[in-house]
Amino acid sequence: MSDHVAWYIARGSGVVTWGLLVASMIWGLLYATRLFRRRVSLWWLLGVHRFLGALAIVFTAVHVTAMLLDNFVGFQLTDALIPFTSTWHPIAVGWGIIAMYLLIAIEATSLLKSRLPYRGWRNVHLASYPLFALATVHSLSAGTDTKAIIGDGLAIAVGAVAIALALVGLDRRAAADPRRPTSPTDAPPQNAPWIR
Repeated sequence: MSDHVAWYIARGSGVVTWGLLVASMIWGLLYATRLFRRRVSLWWLLGVHRFLGALAIVFTAVHVTAMLLDNFVGFQLTDALIPFTSTWHPIAVGWGIIAMYLLIAIEATSLLKSRLPYRGWRNVHLASYPLFALATVHSLSAGTDTKAIIGDGLAIAVGAVAIALALVGLDRRAAADPRRPTSPTDAPPQNAPWIR
């Protein structure tokens, strides 16, 4: 097993990243739709959503690094950073690389949200849906053990649920800026570290 540690880390971190994207997307939709507004504080939902997104970045970095360190496929830096240049499943890996860049763009603009126009931030943030679709296609087509761990049926079912929640979220989205609390109870506590 020691000869293939990087390969196992790459596989595991890829599955974890996909799961974190699913969880982050669902949490974001719960925040945007305000479905649990009376039961859960909106600032808590937003905090969990941001935490899951940050974890997805971390596990993506672990996934890419492990692929570069593994000798089985022999990825070079260009294979991991330039879409569709890999000799191993170039299309599937390319979708994963594009998904990685979308994730980076979404996270970067979220960190800069207070300095960006709301419309610009929102347009970039809506790329979460193509990100999820590309990451799912990547995991189903490039993942060597996706069928064993996630299973095609489960991946499709979760994808369908996420798309349904996305449609509900887009339909129920308030016209007002969601960065502004609608009532004093929705406001984050003054000592919340993620509020800038």
